[in-house]
Amino acid sequence: MKNALIIIFFLILNGTVFAHEGGHGIPLKQWELTSTNKIINADFVKYENDEVWLIDGNHTVKIFQISDFSEANQKYIKTKSESILALNGSIAAEADSQSVSNFNWALIGLGIFLLSFSVFKLIKQKKVLYLTHGAFGIIVLLIVSCKNTNTAKTSIAEVPPSNVSMMQSFFEKFEGVTTRTDDNYLYISSNGLPDHDMMVGITNWQQQVPINQNYTGNNSWAIPTHPKMAEHPLSTKTNLLKGAIAVAVNGIPIFNPLNNRGEDANAIGELDNWGGHCGRADDYHYHLPPLHLQDQVGIGNPLAYAVDGFPVYGETTDALDVYLGKTNADGSYEYHTIKKYPYFIAGMRGEVILDPKTKAPENQVYPQPRTQELRPALRPLRGAEIIDFKSLEENSYALTYSLDSKEYTINYSWDREDTYSYQFINPDGTVTVETYKPRDK
Repeated sequence: MKNALIIIFFLILNGTVFAHEGGHGIPLKQWELTSTNKIINADFVKYENDEVWLIDGNHTVKIFQISDFSEANQKYIKTKSESILALNGSIAAEADSQSVSNFNWALIGLGIFLLSFSVFKLIKQKKVLYLTHGAFGIIVLLIVSCKNTNTAKTSIAEVPPSNVSMMQSFFEKFEGVTTRTDDNYLYISSNGLPDHDMMVGITNWQQQVPINQNYTGNNSWAIPTHPKMAEHPLSTKTNLLKGAIAVAVNGIPIFNPLNNRGEDANAIGELDNWGGHCGRADDYHYHLPPLHLQDQVGIGNPLAYAVDGFPVYGETTDALDVYLGKTNADGSYEYHTIKKYPYFIAGMRGEVILDPKTKAPENQVYPQPRTQELRPALRPLRGAEIIDFKSLEENSYALTYSLDSKEYTINYSWDREDTYSYQFINPDGTVTVETYKPRDK
């Protein structure tokens, strides 16, 4: 009984949801321990740092290593742990921490009551017994006070500086992508065009086509090389709907999976077969983690680096936190991807600087490169589906889309003087030509 009270008191003060599934009349779960070939009956409490906490029928907590369990039990543990973390993080990752919760106020009230009751009884009856109540009241107040101080912000841990040479090696695998460094950042330069086809598969299209971008010099992408854990990580559900949240190793920016209207861009048909599309400046970018790059960088290597400095990897069987990341044994941090929204970087775990000219949810990390203005922003072409895209020659492309069972083609190109020409070819063979120069020229 004493152990049970201690466990209950610990779980309450910890302030998070655990998975104690037992309860009255419910049989305990059976666990197969491959390390000892034993079967034990216990309830799952939590999984953390490769340790599994169980509580048996005698209310005794036992701690095992994840490797002690059968493969089926390991899968159950990780799935259960992720669901618990998601439940806890639905509040932690989306709302600012509150210094005192309603439950904590109740504990404070209990502490004050016990303290007052003890003082009153001591005055009236001079009983030493009531010192215990008073002391317990003081302890409750102190615990709640310390807990509020500690939970008002996410715990901050030191992380090692990035291996800049290794970071550069991943980016420089791709033709046309170059890097340079200073004391604080790794700068990535590119023309904003990947070496794969684009736009095919989009069914919700705003009539943009991908053109080159001048992500060079002082307009390059900047990744911090001395990342720091943030006190208050930013949820990407309620922040950063503008600008990039990561840069792929092929030099292509990756934006929030939500568009600037807060919609899952993938779910509504805005993205191509590679998880990308064009913005209003005809700038190509991804909204999904570019898993196809694993073929070029190799499985187990980063696909991108977030703008807080932490690397982004593909899928993993390891348990992830509410931000879809994990801390490694050396203190480094990394993000991973999952198949469903939020796909990756559910919250910006690292410290970032926000552009003061932007406001949540359409805020963005600073610095961000500028895109060049060219054509006027257009509206979605309802019912259109992009069915083909190909390179005709250097700086020349053809995009074909289907609308009302008819095919339309846009041939476009640009020259060394930055003159952009567009040919809009209709199904009946008629052609419309438009010519543009960047507005900042």
